[in-house]
Amino acid sequence: MQWFKKDAPKEIWDEPIEEPIGDIQAAHRIRAICRSAASSAEKIGASADRSQAKIESEVERYERAAKVAMEIAMKISDGLLRDAAVRQIVELCLKANHTTTARTLFRAIQSKLISDDVLKEHPLLGTA
Repeated sequence: MQWFKKDAPKEIWDEPIEEPIGDIQAAHRIRAICRSAASSAEKIGASADRSQAKIESEVERYERAAKVAMEIAMKISDGLLRDAAVRQIVELCLKANHTTTARTLFRAIQSKLISDDVLKEHPLLGTA
């Protein structure tokens, strides 16, 4: 017997984008996605084995969020804003210890100021 007929809450990355959004709105959406998925990424990063059944839902949640954030970032036309958004995704990937994706995204950052700042915080990204 179900007491309250509630659906599972929708994640921000599952919400459809109704109209074309501008660069600033896209950057805000990426930041919101990364903040929302940060808890899942941290749980994955703290886990020794990603294939554990306990964190399977967290892995799926993190991967969906990262994928949508990357898709939105590719549509941002302003270079500096795109680099700032990609930095947010890099931080999310690093929380999940997903360094291969973080390195790939880091190489996409074209702004010297942003890339230097990321390297200062995460020197492991500078190594091959």
